[in-house]
Amino acid sequence: MTGQAHDRGAPVPVQHSAHGPEELCAQGREVYVRALREGRLRATEARSTPCLAAHGFLRPALDDVDWLEPVPPAVALHRLLRASEDRVADERRRSERLAESLEPLLRVSARSGTPPTEPLITVHSEKDHISSVLDESMAHATEVLAIQPHSSYTPSKVGYSKAALRRDQELLDRGGRIRAIYQHTLRHAPPVLARYEQLRGDVQARTLDEVTDRLIVIDRSVAFVPANADRSLALEVRQPALVAYLTTTFDRFWRLATPMHPQPVHQPTLNGITPRQRAIATLLTEGHTDTDIADRLGMNVRTARVHIAKLAATLGSESRAQLGYLIGRSGFLDREG
Repeated sequence: MTGQAHDRGAPVPVQHSAHGPEELCAQGREVYVRALREGRLRATEARSTPCLAAHGFLRPALDDVDWLEPVPPAVALHRLLRASEDRVADERRRSERLAESLEPLLRVSARSGTPPTEPLITVHSEKDHISSVLDESMAHATEVLAIQPHSSYTPSKVGYSKAALRRDQELLDRGGRIRAIYQHTLRHAPPVLARYEQLRGDVQARTLDEVTDRLIVIDRSVAFVPANADRSLALEVRQPALVAYLTTTFDRFWRLATPMHPQPVHQPTLNGITPRQRAIATLLTEGHTDTDIADRLGMNVRTARVHIAKLAATLGSESRAQLGYLIGRSGFLDREG
């Protein structure tokens, strides 16, 4: 009887489907909004929405564990973005290990059996030829997944050709979709934004602090990756296992990325530290040089140094050595909110 009286008025638990924090269910959103408005709610009232506690939107009250308090949305977002960045770094390391382990195998020619009619991996040279191969592969495609690092948009290459725009629009007109990931530094780049403003259809773009090298996956059956530093060589990959791996990598990056188009989402500035400064601070504590930081975050060295100077001013640092010490002492890289 006591237990029944304690649960009186609590919502009847319903079946709850597991989901990520980026897809908060309608019932969870309703309970979270009520908690924000009222300041707290009984733990029994959130039994039907375990996603809120699992993803850090609710936490037990310090004075009574039978009650739950809402975590402020900005704090929850900050913690979730930190976890996302850690997963992105793990994926980068996994991709690098995969490339290192498979590189010797790519050099091995088939020594027995009948070679396939269509090569599983083909090397293409010259950028004009690579573009024509891409056009041919996209002629009847209905899905394109792309990762475009900052280096793909140097001042000499920033224009988006009418031919490429027409090619993408034809794909969208067939009922297809385009998903693209850029670095945060391109969120406000006019040529990139103009590209998407001209396209009509199911096209979305998101951003991350760091991305892999350029990647294009077409219909999840063929992928294109650079084969050298200046992208004058490209690999056309049709080996199913490799294409599946690259597609999975893209999908995971996509879930971790911040929307840019059509509805942008902006990362919050917390305790005077901007998201960009936080990314720089992480790399500083890992011992990277200004040049390395600029390259990994997709900015020039001068811009990186401006951000470092602002970070130093925020923390009250007077030297590079002291800055590293203050970053560690502040704990803002490890703080969960």
